[in-house]
Order: sequence, then structure tokens, then C-alpha cells
Amino acid sequence: MYQLVDSHAHLEELEDLDPAIERAREAGVVAIVAVGSEYRSNNQVLEIAAKHHGFVHPALGLHPGLLPQAASSLEQELQFIEDHLPHAVAIGEVGLDYHKRVLSVSSKERQHAVFGTLLSLGKRHRKPIIIHSRYAWRDSFALTKEAGVELAVFHWYTGPSNVLSEILDAGYFVSATLAAEYHAEHRRAVKEAPMEKLLLETDCPVVYRGHRSEPADVARSLLATAELKGLPTDLVAETTTQNAMSLFDLPGFPPPRE
Repeated sequence: MYQLVDSHAHLEELEDLDPAIERAREAGVVAIVAVGSEYRSNNQVLEIAAKHHGFVHPALGLHPGLLPQAASSLEQELQFIEDHLPHAVAIGEVGLDYHKRVLSVSSKERQHAVFGTLLSLGKRHRKPIIIHSRYAWRDSFALTKEAGVELAVFHWYTGPSNVLSEILDAGYFVSATLAAEYHAEHRRAVKEAPMEKLLLETDCPVVYRGHRSEPADVARSLLATAELKGLPTDLVAETTTQNAMSLFDLPGFPPPRE
């Protein structure tokens, strides 16, 4: 049994959360970083983390794909994140999304402005940033570096190798999802990233090849990563878990259940 951290999970979107938490524990998961996407989900992840104290750790964010819904309350959204950062291990999920569907309702300029504000918030409070960068890999990295952010993870990276090299040279992390089993660009990124800069995640409940994921599936991310790296599974588990514990300053593993 390995000790694993799911570094990116949308727990509030799981239909049956408590059984999923139990299955995660049984699979060797010792910590979950529960990411928020907007005001409602940020509230929910704080509540879930309070219920599963020491096991679920909240991150508070504003997803670029949800900026249109937050338009009328953007100031309140940002203020809520700042007010509750003492209870969070990170800011996320935040970033840029250049998918044409997102750009049709949220311009690059608007996304840059909000992301820049959140990066400044993270730098000021010394919180790591969990970054969404779909089709916006270069701009996401450039804004993060220019903001002087020291701690960040580029979640589910699928961008070009030259940008990945700059991300890694800047000291940032990337994460391996279940897509490391089959997605060519993601597999390449996981293979190229050094072990000391890799995390594991599920992004649950994202559906992978017909399977609706949950935190226990981080064990599959582990196996795919070990296969790509040609390394022993226990070494990958130990290294990625320590990376997550360090990046998010997690307080240690929860005690065994009685």
C-alpha cells in the first residue's frame, strides 16, 4: 500500500462523496487537495475540508471558464478568496483558457486581468497557485513568472516541450493525471518532467475513457507515471507525495481511523 496525495480534485462535484472518501483511504490516499472554481464551490470545499479535517485540504479559486458567471460579483468572489486564504493551502483552480468556446464569452484581456489579480494575491500571501492553462501555456507561464510567483503547479499540462522546460527551470511543478495512460501530449510532459517536479492528481470527477474518476483513481495516475518514467512504483509514490506535502505545506498524514 502506497501513501498517495491527490493534488487536484473537485470533491464538491462527486455524487456520493463519503463513500468516495472511504475508497480513497482504502487505496492509500493520505491527503486530497480539493480545488474550488467559484464562490459556491469555494464554500463547499471549505465545508468538506472542515468535515474531513487533516485529510481534505481546500484550495480556493476562480476558474477562467466560469468568469462570465462571476461577472456581476467579481469583486465579492475575489474578496471571499482573500478573506478565507488562511484556511486554504493554495489558490486554485485559476488560470487561462483559450478554447474557442471560452474565448467567445471571456476575452483574453479579461482572463489576464483576473488571473493577474489572483497571482498577486498568491504572491502576497505566499500561497502556491494551481494553474489551468488550456491552449494558453505560454501566456499562463509568462504571467506567473512576471508576477514573481515562486510556488505553482501547472495542472494536467499538455503544452509544448519548450514551454515545459521554462516552467521547470522556473521551479514550478506539473501534475500527472489518468490521461498519462493514453494522451500523447500529456504522456510526453510527464515523461520529460523530473521526478522532483511531479505531482499526481485525478481532476475528478473528470471522465477518462468512459470512467468517472474519483480520488482513489490517483493510484492509476501513479502506475501510468511509473511506467512512463521507467521507475519503481514505490519510488514514484514516495517522491510525488513528498513533493505535494512540500508544495502545499500539508501538516502531515492524518492518524489512522479507529
